Amino acid sequence: MKLSAALRPICAALLLATASPAAFAAPAAPAAIGADNAATHPNFTVKVTGKGRPMLLIPGLTCPGAVWDETVARYQQQYQCHVVSLAGFGGAAAPASTEALLQNVRDQLLTYIKTQKLNKPIIIGHSLGGFMGLWLSVTQPEAVGPLVIVDSLPFMGAVQNPAMTADMAKPMAEGMRKQMQQGKMPVAAQRQMVQSLITDTARISQATRWGQASHPGTVAQAMYDMLTTDLRPELGRIQQPALVLGAWAAYQPMGATKESTKAIFAQQYAKLLQHRIEMSEAGKHFLMWDDTQWFFAQTDAFLKQNSAAAPTKAGKSRS
Repeated sequence: MKLSAALRPICAALLLATASPAAFAAPAAPAAIGADNAATHPNFTVKVTGKGRPMLLIPGLTCPGAVWDETVARYQQQYQCHVVSLAGFGGAAAPASTEALLQNVRDQLLTYIKTQKLNKPIIIGHSLGGFMGLWLSVTQPEAVGPLVIVDSLPFMGAVQNPAMTADMAKPMAEGMRKQMQQGKMPVAAQRQMVQSLITDTARISQATRWGQASHPGTVAQAMYDMLTTDLRPELGRIQQPALVLGAWAAYQPMGATKESTKAIFAQQYAKLLQHRIEMSEAGKHFLMWDDTQWFFAQTDAFLKQNSAAAPTKAGKSRS
C-alpha cells in the first residue's frame, strides 16, 4: 500500500508492528458499580481503579490496558478508571472468533457501560481505542460522555483519498488482512516499525514485546475492520464535546507539516459538532508517552471544562 508522506504516520501507527514492511476536574460522586459478568464481554477484560466520575480507557492495536498506567495514576483520585484490555492483544488470549471483531467489542462495551451503571463515562482512547470511542458515541450517543481521542481518525480507509468509501477500501483491506494473518514480523523489523511511533527506548522495547505477544489473526481482523468502517457520515450524531490530539513531528522528513497534518484531521472530523483539534509539537504516535506533560495539560484542561457530573438519568439510547 502506497501512502502519501503526510498520511503515512497515521496508518503506520495503527499497523504498529504486525504487518510486513511491504504492507504498510471536580470530583463526582462514585459511580454505582454492578456485578461484572465477564461472560458478557469475552472480547475484553476490564480493570477498575479509583473513585469518582467513571472514565473508560481503551488502548490501541496490540496494546493491553497497561499502556494507560501513568494516565490512571494521574486521574484515579478524581475518576473511577475502567481500563480495557482487548482479547488477542499484548499476550491476552485470542477471542474464540474474529468475525465482526470490532463490532462485537463495540456492542460488548455498550453492554458493560449499561450493566455497570456507568453514567455517561468519559472515554479516552488511543489509536484503535479512539476509533472505538467514536463508534460507541455514534451508536448510542446518550450512553457516553466527553471524548479524548489520541491520534486516531474516524475512517482509516480514506487516509490517502478523502473520497474513499468503505466498499472501495475492501480489496486493499482484504489483501492486508491476508498478509497479516500469515504470521508475526521478525522482532528486529517490528522494533524498527515501533521506533517510528515512540521515542523512549524502554517504551519501544515494551511495545515491541506487546506486538510479538499479540495474536496475528486478531490484529489482522481489527485492522481490516478499521479500514472498512467509515464513521465520518455519522459524527453529527455525537452530542458530547471531544478533544482530538494529533501527532506530526516524527514524519517531518517525509514532508508532513503541522498544518498539513492538522488539515487531514480537520477534514475527517468536519461533521463532529463539538470538537477541538490540538497537535503535539514533539510527540510521535503514543502521545501519552512521548509528550506526557502536553498530553496531561490538554486533557486536564478539557476535563476541567467538562467536569460537571453526568445527569442522574440518561436519555434513551439510539442504535
